[in-house]
Amino acid sequence: MGNRPVIVAAGRTKFGEHYEKQPERLIEEAWLKASEEAGIERKDLEACYLSDYFLPITNKLGLEEGFLSELTELHVPMDVVRSFSSAFSNACNAIQAGKYDIVLVGGIEKMTDRWDKIRDDLMLLEDPWSYYAGCTPEANHELMLRAYIKHYGISNENLEKLNIALAQISVKNHLNALKNEYAQFQRKITVEQVLEARKNARRPLGLYDFAPISDGASAVILASEEAAKRLTDKPIYVLGSASATDYLTFPAREDMTGFTATRLAIEKALKNAGISLWDIQLLEVYDQSTVMEMVSLEDLGFCGRGTAWKAIFESCKDYRGYYEVNGKKLFVNMNGGLKADGNPLGATGGAQIYEVVKQLRGEAGERQIKTDGGLRYGCVLELEGFGTKSYVHILGGGF
Repeated sequence: MGNRPVIVAAGRTKFGEHYEKQPERLIEEAWLKASEEAGIERKDLEACYLSDYFLPITNKLGLEEGFLSELTELHVPMDVVRSFSSAFSNACNAIQAGKYDIVLVGGIEKMTDRWDKIRDDLMLLEDPWSYYAGCTPEANHELMLRAYIKHYGISNENLEKLNIALAQISVKNHLNALKNEYAQFQRKITVEQVLEARKNARRPLGLYDFAPISDGASAVILASEEAAKRLTDKPIYVLGSASATDYLTFPAREDMTGFTATRLAIEKALKNAGISLWDIQLLEVYDQSTVMEMVSLEDLGFCGRGTAWKAIFESCKDYRGYYEVNGKKLFVNMNGGLKADGNPLGATGGAQIYEVVKQLRGEAGERQIKTDGGLRYGCVLELEGFGTKSYVHILGGGF
């Protein structure tokens, strides 16, 4: 990747219910944390990219670029997209093209402001045909789980282990969130609680298998390599970034046991980065459900198709902070993932990038990963819809 974009700073808010805070206060908080870290002011920004899915609906904000212009008191180019990863990709492309030297990427969502209606909006975002058939936002996750079990012939004792493995994902992510001051849920849960919630719901997935509805904001400051030299002594390079797209309607896809878009995106991102898959030790994956974390390990290539549950089950018998896959340590969702950290859609990808940046810099506090030879590469996977669009970013530090 020529003229590599560099992350010079990142900031975020706590995720959760922020009904008392206006959107501008949340994004301002995330921006201030990032700007103070980089030692820059608003006047230093040459462009801004903002992400949100629902602000025009939840907070009656039209033309969010104007909202951001008022907030920053700037008239620089600004663009609004859905996901943080989309905004991040556009900013990276602009820097690589030599168009800008310093760019702000921000993400914001106030989903709890429309608590009574947001589930309809989420379902239409994921799959409108399923919505009109009477499905809920959880439906596709359960369809994928059923398809996975059937396709790979998982039954009897192995089916029990798979169900426990999914519960272990939730327990693991809540455990990681205990060490994350920004996480929405900072409390332990047990496998028994996860299984009991499924039993009470009379469904294969229950309350503890899904990420919550959240508010929050995140911000990343990107710079060209030349500009980064004067802004930070701990640069984090965007080594590879790629995306791919699949059909909107989940049941119409050829493969319902994983996400084709992710498999395509990771292949492109690795080629751009010029590294091998197993150079990566840290993953932040998009666990809107426990099923999605499981299949992400397969889609990214770390586990063979239909086998990720085995690695999770064995690793979590005596959990030591990582999954052991093919004899290697794989650290996944150290911030608690969407499940426990929270999932304010437009800001979620920024929180994922924030975690990888802090880990690569050795600034993650109690949750800091310690590896032989040091941590050099991290990978972020963000999805739009139910695997309709996949973004993969490979970040590196310590060069």
